[in-house]
Amino acid sequence: MHTKTCKKALINYPETKTVDIVDTYFGIEVEDPYRWLENDRATETEAWVNAQNEVTNMYLEKIPFRDALKKRLSHLWNYEKIGAPFTEGQYTYFSKNDGLQNQHVIYRKKEKGEDEVFLDPNTFSKDGTISLGGLSFSNDGSTLAYSISEGGSDWRKILLMDTETKALLEDTIIDVKFGNIAWYKNEGFYYSSYDKPNGSELSAKTDQHKLYYHKLGTPQTEDLLIFGSTPKEKYRYVYGSVTEDNKFLIISAKIATSGNKLFIKDLTKPDSKLITILDHPDSDTSVIENNGNTLFLVTNLHAPNKKIVTVDANNPTPEHWVDFIPETEQVLSPTTGGGFLFAHYMADAHSKLKQYDYKGTLIREIELSGIGTANGFSGKRKDKTLYYAFTNYYTPSSIYGFDPNSGKTTLYWKPTIDFNSIDYESHQVFYTSKDGTKIPMVITHKKGLQKNGKNPTILYGYGGFNISLTPAFSITNAIWMELGGILAVPNLRGGGEYGRSWHDAGIQLKKQNVFDDFIAAGEYLIENNYTASDYLAVRGGSNGGLLVGATMTQRPDLAKVALPAVGVLDMLRYHTFTAGAGWAYDYGTANDSKTMFEYLRGYSPVHNVKAGTVYPATLITTADHDDRVVPAHSFKFAAELQHKQIAPNPVLIRIETDAGHGAGTPISKIIDQYADIFGFTLYNMGFKALPNKANKY
Repeated sequence: MHTKTCKKALINYPETKTVDIVDTYFGIEVEDPYRWLENDRATETEAWVNAQNEVTNMYLEKIPFRDALKKRLSHLWNYEKIGAPFTEGQYTYFSKNDGLQNQHVIYRKKEKGEDEVFLDPNTFSKDGTISLGGLSFSNDGSTLAYSISEGGSDWRKILLMDTETKALLEDTIIDVKFGNIAWYKNEGFYYSSYDKPNGSELSAKTDQHKLYYHKLGTPQTEDLLIFGSTPKEKYRYVYGSVTEDNKFLIISAKIATSGNKLFIKDLTKPDSKLITILDHPDSDTSVIENNGNTLFLVTNLHAPNKKIVTVDANNPTPEHWVDFIPETEQVLSPTTGGGFLFAHYMADAHSKLKQYDYKGTLIREIELSGIGTANGFSGKRKDKTLYYAFTNYYTPSSIYGFDPNSGKTTLYWKPTIDFNSIDYESHQVFYTSKDGTKIPMVITHKKGLQKNGKNPTILYGYGGFNISLTPAFSITNAIWMELGGILAVPNLRGGGEYGRSWHDAGIQLKKQNVFDDFIAAGEYLIENNYTASDYLAVRGGSNGGLLVGATMTQRPDLAKVALPAVGVLDMLRYHTFTAGAGWAYDYGTANDSKTMFEYLRGYSPVHNVKAGTVYPATLITTADHDDRVVPAHSFKFAAELQHKQIAPNPVLIRIETDAGHGAGTPISKIIDQYADIFGFTLYNMGFKALPNKANKY
């Protein structure tokens, strides 16, 4: 054991053995002393996990306000939550959570009928660790195919149910991963999966995705392989969808997380061949609708902010495309429903919406109830009412009904929650990054906040994979702000807020831009007296975990607390696990070239922990069933930090059991996790009691 003394507690970190493993890249040797922690099935890895959790729990139990945080989180979480309704067959379905149920329950009702429980995922397991993945109904609504996840894994099972009797049908379909369930009439459905990998299914490489068709009443062994069997070309993500009129099967085939090839098959002709729409992965293109043989596609091919084009299905290649909704300065994300198309635009990461008919005529601009994020406006062509949710960082999500013919909006549901939104405010600033680029950031806090440099602040970021961070309410953020904390969310390069050019400015050999943007955000908050380094925490998950890891190793003085969650932290080996090779568009790999290898090694968090450095108080969070970003990333990073940290600042790792990358995590586990995260953060900022608790704790 090696022992370090902490001002707040004596921490005896578990001893982490080292092994003599050296990899050679382009003639350069790189040591990997904690390689053994990659073996998630080994008993010694399990013993290490248990020992780390024991040390972490001992530390967290000494935080005097941990239980008060858990109590307040439980109280605030305990309000009814309802999802937007949708119609299938004779029933209208919707999801509901009474408050603290681990999983949302699916209800249904007939017109003028009473609500009834249709499917309750809380009955799948006693501890809530088996969750509902997705629902898909046959065309007439008589059969449901639904997927489940066990322990948070990305591997799913598909079960089939007779919706009238609720009886399960035939055998469970197993070994399903990623993709969706796409019905063809009432006869069967398409789904995607990988072959079972050699070794651990939680960490072994999976990189040949395939599309299958399952015909009802037949065993899975007879399912037809539709696409993805050519080993010469690895399609790591293959998705199938069927147009609403059952005329076409659309197949999107991706080599990486960005860019796809696109194919179409005429399902009205039994022996029809696949027709290529796009034969290269140089764009993100998808079919969003068809009107007979006319296809409507959204694409960023020669249009970085995306546009909608139309084309005849018989000649669907790009030279025949006709602009339908041209590209604008704002990023487009369209939906369809009620016989109309809806153009969602991001204006500095806020929602704007326009409605068009199938002739391309602008029907109206849709007025929203404020500045924030609107999600929805999708449904079947025959739907008379479409639903959407509206939210921002301090306003809980409400659901609205929208009549696409009249344009009338009505409030469908508004939550009753013990949080006074009117007491809070958001404002957007634009700060300057290292290379002079202006970066937007939304700062949210209580009204009347004093800019005295002493406000506890969480700087949250992501910056990758074309993902946009738009304003949305979360109970955990509400608790933080209720305590007097500031939430600051910058829209870093690598994201999708300003289209493909914004994304591409933060990938591969430009990835450092993302870290520079994040560091500059922290510096802005400090320079403008919102907070100080002693009251700043940096937080992010997955690719955002990489962001935190790179920031704290490059600028260990920037923040008092670092909170990397389920992070991609070993940049030399990330592509050797599960579907990690598909992330190469954003990252590149260490095998690409000497230049790429040296660039990755230059910022890889695991490889840049330096002995004799004062690192922030760090709470790493991960889960033992995370098969997207395997926990070995976090294990190695924790071992490096614990070994090399010279300050009294603690370095702890919290490893959730029977949980995965995040989706489907039971509410009980989420409450426990955030009580620990916020407790650790405030405690290491020097708080002996909760700030601004307003007699609620």
